[in-house]
Amino acid sequence: MRDRSKGKNIWIIELLALVSITVLVIGTAFLLMPAGDYDEFADVAEEEIVHSIEYGIIVDSLEVIRDNVKRNEFLADILLRYDVDYNLIDQIARSPRDVFDVKKIRAGYPYSVIRSLDSLQSTHYFIYEQSPTEYVVFDLRDTLIIYKGEKELERRLTFSSGIISSSLWNTLVDNGADPNLANELSEIYAWTIDFFGIQKGDNFRVIFEELYVEDEYIGLGKVIAANFNHIGHDYYACFFEQDSTGDYYDDEGGSMRRTFLKAPLRYRRISSGFSYSRMHPVLKYRRPHLGVDYAAPTGTPVLAVGDGVVTFAAYTKQGGHTVKIKHNGTYSTAYCHFSGYGKGIKQGVHVTQGQVIGYVGTTGLSTGPHLDFRFYRNGKALDPLKVKSPPAKPVDSACFEIYHSYCDSLIAELDSIPVLPQITD
Repeated sequence: MRDRSKGKNIWIIELLALVSITVLVIGTAFLLMPAGDYDEFADVAEEEIVHSIEYGIIVDSLEVIRDNVKRNEFLADILLRYDVDYNLIDQIARSPRDVFDVKKIRAGYPYSVIRSLDSLQSTHYFIYEQSPTEYVVFDLRDTLIIYKGEKELERRLTFSSGIISSSLWNTLVDNGADPNLANELSEIYAWTIDFFGIQKGDNFRVIFEELYVEDEYIGLGKVIAANFNHIGHDYYACFFEQDSTGDYYDDEGGSMRRTFLKAPLRYRRISSGFSYSRMHPVLKYRRPHLGVDYAAPTGTPVLAVGDGVVTFAAYTKQGGHTVKIKHNGTYSTAYCHFSGYGKGIKQGVHVTQGQVIGYVGTTGLSTGPHLDFRFYRNGKALDPLKVKSPPAKPVDSACFEIYHSYCDSLIAELDSIPVLPQITD
């Protein structure tokens, strides 16, 4: 009789040998494959595992619903609409506020709900966007987890220019630029140029950043460099970091900041200048007017031109509601005829540059709403329009050569920007 077990064993041995040869052939083929072919194979394999990601969450098999918080709508209203269990909502409301306080959800802000695509449509995540870049994730699955996330912010360098016909703001709008750039420039040049007195024909060039999130413009970034030509004089400003602190400096390396603002308010015109002999409009005789009168509508905010301490905040017969500020051992300022004082302004209070200290009025000996602004050095009155404020700290000598090389390249870039023609009616 034939030994069948022996034949079976021979068949198994032959099968194993065939498998071994096949594996050897495939392995050799991969080893002999040209590098380019192998890379192409790897790229295809990598493409096959690309996932769709939202807020750092893989959403390939999930539904993403986007909406905005409605007026008088609370978090509970939103979650109940998506069938989130009330006990879980209560747990969210009681969660620690160090990550996010649910009471701070605001109308108009965007949110997303991520839920399953099956018949249950279970809500897995709720995401609240508290800013264009920052969001809070509420993971509503097995165990409640709340954490913050941040979208990638892209900074794109661009430029703008223009010739002023009416105002800086209008020129930027007419030329298709973000009008908020006017605020940035007015802050950079606050100590150098009186932006309430810029002239028709003044022009500017500016290099700055635009901020984007997911290809959507969200606002202005940093102004890198600017040139403002005011009454025929070029004022350059370059942003530069030294000692881990950034600031704006002119083309000589001096700080663009000064101890005092150029003007304390937005005014219509100067109704009366500094004089040692002026006919008083109320008293009708000549007397010194040791200040500048800025005509402006009643209620116009008046700003402290520099840091200091309020030494006087009271009513006087001639000056009406008046505030006096001592800035240091040398300089002090006075502001008269207020209709009212700024919040918290009283004697002994420390104020900061740009803080609202009062509002234009016509109290005291006054014939109309205006601010009588006075400037003193060592107790002696100076013409505020002629005061040359001492600059802040310039570029450090150790960084001087680096700064000048950097600044010169930026100035060359600015000068190459064409100034857009003046817009005419």
